[in-house]
Amino acid sequence: MSVLTDTALRARIETLQAQSVAQEAETYRYFGERAEKGDLSWDGLDADANRFMADKMVALEPEKAELCWLLCRSLRARRVVEIGTSFGVSTLYLADAVRANGGGVVIGTEYEAAKAAAARASFAAAGLSGLIDLREGDLRETLKVIEGPVDFVLMDIWTEMARPALELVAPHLRPGAMVVADNTSQFRHAYRHFFEFVEDPRNSLRSLTLPYSGGLELVVKV
Repeated sequence: MSVLTDTALRARIETLQAQSVAQEAETYRYFGERAEKGDLSWDGLDADANRFMADKMVALEPEKAELCWLLCRSLRARRVVEIGTSFGVSTLYLADAVRANGGGVVIGTEYEAAKAAAARASFAAAGLSGLIDLREGDLRETLKVIEGPVDFVLMDIWTEMARPALELVAPHLRPGAMVVADNTSQFRHAYRHFFEFVEDPRNSLRSLTLPYSGGLELVVKV
């Protein structure tokens, strides 16, 4: 049973997740073919890969999104940051949790204008726009200002942006705040700069890799 009690919201999310699954074969084929040719680096996407992904829906798997909802509820999260919004599927989970906690804001980040527009349409249809501050553009600029302490962070973005994003958000994490990062086992080497930051004792972070598909990192501000 889904953690979401809003039937209409759950149905909308299921539709979006189905669209994401429908695109997976094409995405896997593209990256698989490039990997076979040896011209692909997981340390960063080149211009061709960026063009390919510009209109692709990238959605967090349902079981991971529901875990994030539960963590936000347990933290009584009121200020959440999402690194990599795409079409906004996981954002809906986060905003629903914030709403259940009594209100607050989910600060989303999305580079592609078309994806941001689609996400905003979903937020409006779900009646959650008032809880979401979607910042469009390069996150190294859009996350320079974060008003107030952060309770929870979801990081579902290409690995080269993981550390720059964490460096911007980390000073705002309140004690006990959590950061969840996706696919940290699958792309462990590409995440190495992110882990260097997490493992630096000066940053007061502790992490554990949860056994979800691809690995899901749970980082806590201690």
